[in-house]
Amino acid sequence: MPDRRAIVNPVKGKKPPETGRFAIIAATESDLRLLAHLAEPPVVEQRKLYMSSLQVHANDQQRFTLVGPLVGAPYAAMIVESLGVWGVEKILFIGWCGAVSRRVKAGDIIVPDSAMVDEGTSGHYCDPSCRVALPARPLVHQARKALQHHGADFHDGAVWTTDAIFRETVEKVKHYQAKGALAVEMELSAILTVAGFREMEAAGILVVSDDLSDYQWRPGFKTPAFKSARESACQAALTMINC
Repeated sequence: MPDRRAIVNPVKGKKPPETGRFAIIAATESDLRLLAHLAEPPVVEQRKLYMSSLQVHANDQQRFTLVGPLVGAPYAAMIVESLGVWGVEKILFIGWCGAVSRRVKAGDIIVPDSAMVDEGTSGHYCDPSCRVALPARPLVHQARKALQHHGADFHDGAVWTTDAIFRETVEKVKHYQAKGALAVEMELSAILTVAGFREMEAAGILVVSDDLSDYQWRPGFKTPAFKSARESACQAALTMINC
């Protein structure tokens, strides 16, 4: 049997943040700001976490953490590891993605029920042959209910997680279209895999920001539908905190 014990492990540190059990990871700085603006409990602690910002929001009824921005699977894994050692038990990822399926378009919302592994981080936490990462079913259910509560339509389905945003080739897109992927992004499969390894629950809500489903790139970052969907996703995320 190979010795899979890690030599370097996450540590609490001398003054760990009091994160609460629930954390929302925002891939983008703009969504982090939006979450902070919409959150009712005030910020009671703020610090740097690697290249990201960590904000603890708390009042007498709630305590939760917002973290972001981040890019890519290895860095996402570092964030999840740190949150886990500080006591976070549930993670919701809010990210952007590019449409791969022609059933989705910029401004749509996706609640992933799986993430296809096309990144190098997950193989360090599970069998390297594992090609699909799964979210925690209870969190997926809560995400769907929260979006419905805010009147937001959404798609359920698989997404594809890649390491290389500039190598989303025609061949690759066709491959993942054939596998049923709705969209492509860069963090979710690693977040799910690391969370599962550390016995945490994790899920995601993704907003479609651009479209490459017909092998041409069409950005949708400035559309009203995209802005509205981001707000719905962030409102839903904050609704989930007490679930």
